[in-house]
Amino acid sequence: MDKSKNFSFKESFIDYSIILLGSVIYAVSVVVFTAPNNIAPGGLTGIGTVLNYMFSIPIGVTIIILNIPLFIWGAVENGVSFLAKTITATLFSSVLIDILGVFIPVYTGDTMLAAVFGGILNGTGLGLIFYRGGSTGGTDIISLNIHKHLPFISTGTVILAADAVIIALAAFAYGTLESILYAVIAIFISVKVIDALIYGFAGNNGKTMFIVTAKYEEITKALFKSVDRGVTLLDAEGGYSKEKKKVIMCALRPQQVYKVNNIVKKIDDNAFTVVTTAGAISGKGFKANHIS
Repeated sequence: MDKSKNFSFKESFIDYSIILLGSVIYAVSVVVFTAPNNIAPGGLTGIGTVLNYMFSIPIGVTIIILNIPLFIWGAVENGVSFLAKTITATLFSSVLIDILGVFIPVYTGDTMLAAVFGGILNGTGLGLIFYRGGSTGGTDIISLNIHKHLPFISTGTVILAADAVIIALAAFAYGTLESILYAVIAIFISVKVIDALIYGFAGNNGKTMFIVTAKYEEITKALFKSVDRGVTLLDAEGGYSKEKKKVIMCALRPQQVYKVNNIVKKIDDNAFTVVTTAGAISGKGFKANHIS
């Protein structure tokens, strides 16, 4: 029991530490690079940037206010625990955006450089947050809930559509076509950095997890529901006890390992898990491994 508590505390401490670090980097990207150069980075931060430009409303305050109804919707759809890390990341990054805006110097030189470095820092911050199971709310919650009820619409499609509308509104507010182009550059770079941090530079790498447990049916159902990954059940026999067992084999993205570990520990504290690095995975949920 003590081991389980120690594991849970350690994982939570690491999760929230990385999420807070990501929030700081994300806030810096907005305060130093994107907002001062009229670049709307998409999402509710983009709306906050535009409203700040038009009415001098603090960006962080706008993000928090707009997220409140989305947090309620997300809690109703997915449970309160789902939102814990998202609320932490959203509140911390939003407060930091407004606080740092008073103290930290901004960059108002070459707008292209602002878009590039804004995108790099934006992607780094979000990548760290996503890696440990958090998000900054906004379109992430909307896309997840819409996909839940309309599975034929991907979460990426919803986010892309929302960002397109926000960037268009920003262009109208700023009165220049260039604002759209710089925003697209910043978002493109941000997405690439997020992918590199979360998935690695190869699109088909990942982790393979083997779970030896007597509660394989419960764990399998939990993985289907919470991680959206398929599993394979392998027949096994204890070398010493000769007891017949089942081994769960699952291919995962690196950022999903900690989540699966937590699920396994909650259901069966006596489960035995092995995690290995898979150099290349081809199939559903992973890019095809093309060999020339």
